Amino acid sequence: MCAKIENDTLNSELYKNLLEGNKQFVEDTLKSDPHYFENLAKGQAPPVFWIGCADSRVPANQITHTAPGQIFVHRNIANMVIHSDMNMLSVLDYAVNVLKVKQVIVTGHYGCGGVMAAISNEQFGLIDNWLRHIKDVYRLHANELDQIKDIDERCDRLVEYNVIENVYNLCKTSIVQNAWHNGQPLGVHGWVYSLKTGIITDLKVSAYDDANMDNVFKFK
Repeated sequence: MCAKIENDTLNSELYKNLLEGNKQFVEDTLKSDPHYFENLAKGQAPPVFWIGCADSRVPANQITHTAPGQIFVHRNIANMVIHSDMNMLSVLDYAVNVLKVKQVIVTGHYGCGGVMAAISNEQFGLIDNWLRHIKDVYRLHANELDQIKDIDERCDRLVEYNVIENVYNLCKTSIVQNAWHNGQPLGVHGWVYSLKTGIITDLKVSAYDDANMDNVFKFK
């Protein structure tokens, strides 16, 4: 019983600290800009749409040193772009067709737990259905990945391939292709963030049109 009371107290303090942190955030922000929230509430016009991992250590604004309102964010386990994921597609559609973002960036991170789980051959429950998509990425690049003996290095290389394949998946969507066909300027990119160094690596897989896309995926 004592342990339960102690845990309840700790959880209550954590909860209260979040609210107190918000008050401090408002106070500090208004000191530097008295009209900050007034201006922020007028609307959003972010130039960037970020598809990232749900990992709590990879906050889009903080690691790119940008302010609220500059990046529109969607996050899921292992930064996946899945053609049947209506949540992701709805956010993508809003970002491209309503907000008219200029850049879409898939951002993974080295040491990704989702990627590590996907190559472990263990069962984790419902999430196995989601991780199956990462296993498909492994299958596409198995010849190279199987040659990497160090498991951490193999995982990091799969993180890169996972980002690359999801950039391709983005380009295959009718949302992105229609934007290109309509002359809307839109770049699609792939990045990987390092938790150890804080540095973002550009994987150089950017696309600004469907010129390099396999013909079978193109829409008229």
